[in-house]
Amino acid sequence: MASKLLSTWYDHSSVVPSSYVQPPERRPGNAVLASNYEIPVIDIGGQDRDDIIRNIIKSSEEYGFFQVINHGVPKEVVNNALRIFKEFHAMPIDEKIRESSKDPHGSCKLYTGNVGKWADAALYWKDTLQHPCPPSGEFMEFWPEKPEGYRKAIGKYTKELRALGFKILELISDGLGLDPKYFHGDHSASPVVISHLYPPCPEPSLTLGASRHKDPNVLTILHQQAEITALQVFKDGAWIPVEPIPDAFVINMGFMLQIISNGRLVASEHRVITNANTGRHTIAYFISPAKETVIGPAKPLLSATSPPKYGTMTFGELWGNFLDKGPTFEAQFRLP
Repeated sequence: MASKLLSTWYDHSSVVPSSYVQPPERRPGNAVLASNYEIPVIDIGGQDRDDIIRNIIKSSEEYGFFQVINHGVPKEVVNNALRIFKEFHAMPIDEKIRESSKDPHGSCKLYTGNVGKWADAALYWKDTLQHPCPPSGEFMEFWPEKPEGYRKAIGKYTKELRALGFKILELISDGLGLDPKYFHGDHSASPVVISHLYPPCPEPSLTLGASRHKDPNVLTILHQQAEITALQVFKDGAWIPVEPIPDAFVINMGFMLQIISNGRLVASEHRVITNANTGRHTIAYFISPAKETVIGPAKPLLSATSPPKYGTMTFGELWGNFLDKGPTFEAQFRLP
């Protein structure tokens, strides 16, 4: 593991190893950037709830992404979480491995490069710390204890993000005509928090921090490090840069939400590029169900004129297909 983590060797290399070089068609320098689109920004602290819902649904239909401001998560909680994750990734390698390897089942882990059987020869330029964060506190015994205060800071952060996630999902449910509590319970029973470190890259035109993909979960809430633009969303044949906004969160629809809305909301493809000058940290909070939860188009959204576009499956089946097939997994669930 030590020899594989980027943080152990990236600053000693003046070239990108061949294992990290993307095929020409995937390299960011060969892509078209959108000049006529911007990811919407929505003030969810406003007074006009109906207007907020309309903006969320419209953004979710057209982009599958939006940013939220005035969201209610205390700035101190966000800053402490980002600080703790930066300190974790800066620890000596032996400590990082020890602190992230306590779970015998491997749900709490530190890794680099790719995940899934579908991953091709090119690795991705990032180190990742991942662990479950259910509200029950289960798994916390496997969380890192170092840096000092890790469990307290990340516990507060994930509690706040869970509340924000429910707030957004309730607004989405209202906009779709579903019960406001539709996504409470099993649909959100197994959240995960992920800290990504994207070190400076000597040849960013050859690499990616994350490949073109759709998230397989319900909803993702992302905190981007300020002043570094790296996340891009694909729309109409071009990539839209998602500019970091101070104190904002990036929200994107997961493929499960596309299924549940019967295709009305879009889980858009997105990717992450690298840069040569500055390391970048992000925190992703994934709202996900238990593996046995059955996923399918919400029955209130179906009718004779709006038949189901997707079959039903458990989240475990969906996740297994994502790991096996990667970006092509969506086709497995579309009905003829």
